[in-house]
Amino acid sequence: MSVVRRAAISAEPLDVAAHLAAVDDPALGASTVFLGRVRDNDPDASGEVVALEYSAHPDAEATLAGLAARAATGTDAVVAVSHRVGRLGVGEAAVVIAVASGHRAAAFDVCRALIEAIKVDLPVWKRQVEADGTTAWKGLGG
Repeated sequence: MSVVRRAAISAEPLDVAAHLAAVDDPALGASTVFLGRVRDNDPDASGEVVALEYSAHPDAEATLAGLAARAATGTDAVVAVSHRVGRLGVGEAAVVIAVASGHRAAAFDVCRALIEAIKVDLPVWKRQVEADGTTAWKGLGG
């Protein structure tokens, strides 16, 4: 059983059902999903956020696979994860993580560890766009 069933950087909309299908396994009774969506506000924004523009380093997909494998180390969990690039409007999914394991604790723990690692270590950057045209670059991960 491959631990990382999907690790992708994609310009296409992310499909939650496809991520769940990738980790579907009759031996694994628990599944979790994390869906990170673009919101219309940010504590650092002076106004309404209307979009995020993500860009990625060419090695981002390999890095994502490594982060997913590390998050699942020592568990029976399998992982499917994707991060969008390009311009995303409010409500669009920027990150999808699906994790399946034999029991819920590992599924929750691996999912949480992976999103935290993505925020710190994935070479993806975002530019936040506000309604008045103001933009601001945000750091690694997003």
